Amino acid sequence: MSKSSGMSNSELPRFLIGSEVGESRKLDNRDMRNISGPYGEEEEEEDEDQSERQIVVGICSMMKKSTSKPMTEILERLCKFEYITVVIFPEEVILGEPVEKWPLCDCLISFHSKGFPLDKAMSYAKLRNPLLINDLNMQYFIQDRREVYRILKEEGIDLPRYAVLNRDPDRPEECNLVESEDHVEVNGEVFHKPFVEKPVSAEDHNVYIYYPTSAGGGSQRLFRKIGSRSSVYSPESTVRKTGSYIYEEFMPTDGTDVKVYTVGPDYAHAEARKSPALDGKVERDSEGKEIRYPVMLTAMEKLVARKVCLAFKQTVCGFDLLRANGHSFVCDVNGFSFVKNSMKYYDDCAKVLGNMVMRELAPQFHIPWSIPMEAEDIPIVPTTSGTMMELRCVIAVIRHGDRTPKQKMKMEVRNALFFELFEKYGGYKSGKLKLKKPKQLQEVLDIARQLLAELVLHNDCEIEEKKSKLEQLKTVLEMYGHFSGINRKVQLTYLPNGQPKASSEEEDTLKEGPSLLLVLKWGGELTPAGRVQAEELGRAFRCMYPGGQGDYAGFPGCGLLRLHSTYRHDLKIYASDEGRVQMTAAAFAKGLLALEGELTPILVQMVKSANMNGLLDSDSDSLTDCQQRVKARLHEIMQKSKDFNDDDYSKLAPTGSPSLVNSMGIIINPVRTCDQVHTLIKSLTQQICRRLEDPKSADLQLYHSESLELMLQRWSKLERDFRMKNGRYDISKIPDIYDCVKYDTQHNSSLALEDTLELFHLSKALADIIIPQEYGITKAEKLDIASAYCLPLVKKIQLDLQRTHEDEAVNKLHPLYSRGVMSPGRHVRTRLYFTSESHVHSLLNIFRYGGLLNEQKDEQWKQAMDYLSAVTELNYMTQIVIMLYEDNNKDPSSEERFHVELHFSPGVKGCKDEENAPLGFGFRPASSENHEKQTNPGSLEDLSQDEPDRAVLTEPINIQKKSPLVRNRKGGSMEALSESNPSSRGLAYRIFPSSSRQSPEIKPSGLGAQCAGLFSASFPNLRDLTRAPRKNPSSLKNLSSQAGFEGYSLVPSIYPLETLHNSLSLKQVDEFLTALCKNGSETQFKRLKTLSAMFESHSQPSIDVDSLETPVTTPVQSQPTAQSLWYTGGPPSTSSGPLSPSVADPSSNFAFSSE
Repeated sequence: MSKSSGMSNSELPRFLIGSEVGESRKLDNRDMRNISGPYGEEEEEEDEDQSERQIVVGICSMMKKSTSKPMTEILERLCKFEYITVVIFPEEVILGEPVEKWPLCDCLISFHSKGFPLDKAMSYAKLRNPLLINDLNMQYFIQDRREVYRILKEEGIDLPRYAVLNRDPDRPEECNLVESEDHVEVNGEVFHKPFVEKPVSAEDHNVYIYYPTSAGGGSQRLFRKIGSRSSVYSPESTVRKTGSYIYEEFMPTDGTDVKVYTVGPDYAHAEARKSPALDGKVERDSEGKEIRYPVMLTAMEKLVARKVCLAFKQTVCGFDLLRANGHSFVCDVNGFSFVKNSMKYYDDCAKVLGNMVMRELAPQFHIPWSIPMEAEDIPIVPTTSGTMMELRCVIAVIRHGDRTPKQKMKMEVRNALFFELFEKYGGYKSGKLKLKKPKQLQEVLDIARQLLAELVLHNDCEIEEKKSKLEQLKTVLEMYGHFSGINRKVQLTYLPNGQPKASSEEEDTLKEGPSLLLVLKWGGELTPAGRVQAEELGRAFRCMYPGGQGDYAGFPGCGLLRLHSTYRHDLKIYASDEGRVQMTAAAFAKGLLALEGELTPILVQMVKSANMNGLLDSDSDSLTDCQQRVKARLHEIMQKSKDFNDDDYSKLAPTGSPSLVNSMGIIINPVRTCDQVHTLIKSLTQQICRRLEDPKSADLQLYHSESLELMLQRWSKLERDFRMKNGRYDISKIPDIYDCVKYDTQHNSSLALEDTLELFHLSKALADIIIPQEYGITKAEKLDIASAYCLPLVKKIQLDLQRTHEDEAVNKLHPLYSRGVMSPGRHVRTRLYFTSESHVHSLLNIFRYGGLLNEQKDEQWKQAMDYLSAVTELNYMTQIVIMLYEDNNKDPSSEERFHVELHFSPGVKGCKDEENAPLGFGFRPASSENHEKQTNPGSLEDLSQDEPDRAVLTEPINIQKKSPLVRNRKGGSMEALSESNPSSRGLAYRIFPSSSRQSPEIKPSGLGAQCAGLFSASFPNLRDLTRAPRKNPSSLKNLSSQAGFEGYSLVPSIYPLETLHNSLSLKQVDEFLTALCKNGSETQFKRLKTLSAMFESHSQPSIDVDSLETPVTTPVQSQPTAQSLWYTGGPPSTSSGPLSPSVADPSSNFAFSSE
């Protein structure tokens, strides 16, 4: 190891060896023996008594490099070799003196950096012929990315698919660039966004990544680190028009890069760091150094390191690896570079270099020397102790965040223009078509405009479409003045015999022959409040991971961030193709991983779209037979103009669910309640009309940039659609009415419209019956519909649980670097699935009614079922969480080895419903059975023994919520560890003040108490809430504008996770899921067989659309690896206004694998 720098001042060195700026220090002759002077002649003055000649190693580089801290540390160690002397060439000699006057040396370490005269160094090498550690000629090639890629390709090293654009007037054939909205074509090679644009000069660090319009467009601009930033997001979407560039496919790396440092072909040190493309914020430690984590390379990656080192003839060489889709790709070779701040690397590097020099030169200098054989370091890895279990897998299914009201309009269309459009985009392949891209929506708008123009010119022309519906179609598509693809979509479904039954708004006479059902959907965007909810829930989710507990994961070394950075966290985030769902997933990832900046870069790199095989998407417009029967029965019961009787209760609520029974008690008479609701809606629209006529309201801006006109349109449509022409009520509109009034009650309460709360309560009571019962009334129906919705998801969850204990070799931390990191062998698999209400209802019904456990025999499960029955609504951010633990002390074949827990939260708190909310039993309560077995069922570790991490977390979001500290009414939700609790182990303090009475039979575990507290108060930063005085709500306006969120409405908090069961075995769960998938598959197979037979008899021959733009609804298939994972097609469209990618619809089509 290095000696102390506090040496005697009498022995002055001949050269000053410094660290970084302002840190230079002197090394005496004991540190660096016999350092030679600047000129070779001084060598003759060596001590004559010296029996063996010294091997002189010359360091020829710019002073900033040769006196850097890593170089100094390595040279100090190199000098400990008995026969090695180091000479540092002064910068003034290198730049100002001829090579004949440079110091003499036997071995030369020389490398290029800015301002270095590589030509002179080559002349010197030719003159003196020293042993070259790094080849000088190859350093010319390293400065040109084209040459680097050529060499890598020749060596058979995997690199991203790329093409070179040379803007060279002498070679015009290499400068063919065709730029489209979502792709570029470079010399015939097509790159779909996202793609990377790199300057050909390796010295130019201005690398740009361009994002698709579906994810928000724009670009991320990378640059050489300035302070704490390494990249910045820009709205600019067009590529650079001057200079030569390499265009390459973007590799989704889950936000982490690997930097590899070789010292010869047989040694490589690898470190992970946060990708600069993610949010541009550089994570630094207390010394201001970028935080990096050592990782283990796979056997294949070690082979790549060897190949790179030999191909570029650079003994000391750094290069960048991208780990994506199970492969490793080299994307950059940097040449000579050292690891910073790793004593182990400094020792290894000096040892390898010293042995290399001695092996090559000792024989010719007649120096007696042999390579010392050392015992290999034995990697001793600490394990979790006692009966504590190790967290292995977290699976969460989460509903999206707060959104604007969804709106829908259906119309049957028969015009040939619509059939042509349906055929053009391959609708006949599956009988359905989804149009979301700007170009496609523009075509629908053009058809609507054309048909309306024909109606004006020829009153007798045969246009089957109703004028009012066409006008509505045109109006909605023209909204906002541009197509952003997130807030509108058109679905077309082929009807072989037309609509089976005309609705009250349609013509009474049925037309024969095939038609298309056109469904226009708009609205449903994630609101700023929804983004806050998702981000803060992500932040709170960290607390479920080892080391993440305590003061809101307050010390930045929380276990999750460490696990992720060191590749021990195998994280994948999936989302359905809805924009609101994808944006929720991106915001959650931002909070979970402490990221900063725009959501678009995070979305593109972290969120995988799972719409390839119906994993998280469902087509609500194509219902199963069972669902249609259920809806018909619901309509029949809810159309009775009399009070509910016992027969109605048994028909509508056969499961006896308290939430249903209570709602029926509020409604009493369904038709009379619907009359009241309709009257209240009419009153609401009249009030809005009066506001519109009031000149004071002319410039009134509602939440999320909505205007009073748009609000009136929303409510007027509901007023028209709810009561049909025959006087009956359309029960299917009740969820939409509740949706709208919930939105306005929360976000537009400043309007102070009368009777909104009464409308809210009545529509909620109706919705609390209609919404859950649409997914089945009896248990058998609930299971049948649930398996139709989420059988692929259930299969995927089963696969996640199985693969966790089978896959031991993935992403383990190098055990030699275990100091300061808890349980370095740990590898946690996290799978997050973001989806819509239908999948959450269905999955919960599967666990409730699928026969996982017997309520009569299992008291904990009975309590859980009673709790779920009392939950009225699965609101935004509802979570179903499965956690898998491993007890390393149990036999691997034992059922007790793996332990599964099931948790649930009903999501965001609704308006004024906290008083009536059902009580659960807290997060991870210790059951009497396992409380005897273990002091703590969680995977807690003693943080007081752990060296704190240096990671810098994001600044807290300054957003106030309705109740800064949620009043606790259950054990284990707010109370943190008490000082007397022996399991607290160094975390004995209370996060929240709490006056709750603890249930005597349920005791909270340490992590459970804290985690639940965090979840239940998961909005403002908890450190601010507990240490600072409460902020005055009157300052809300300033806070909101500061934090960049629109509107002044309050963000409601989220209910804490409740444990449904915490002592399931993996075998139990696996057998349950297997049986479920088997039954579901058989039912689904019969249903699909019937449907396909019916469809085939009516289908028309389809045209070959492969040459056309790839449609949104591509048949389920795995994508070829050479194709971009994001594919959107077509040139930029003209629209009713300028195209704006400012709002993202990240319908990025990722290939879906079994991972």
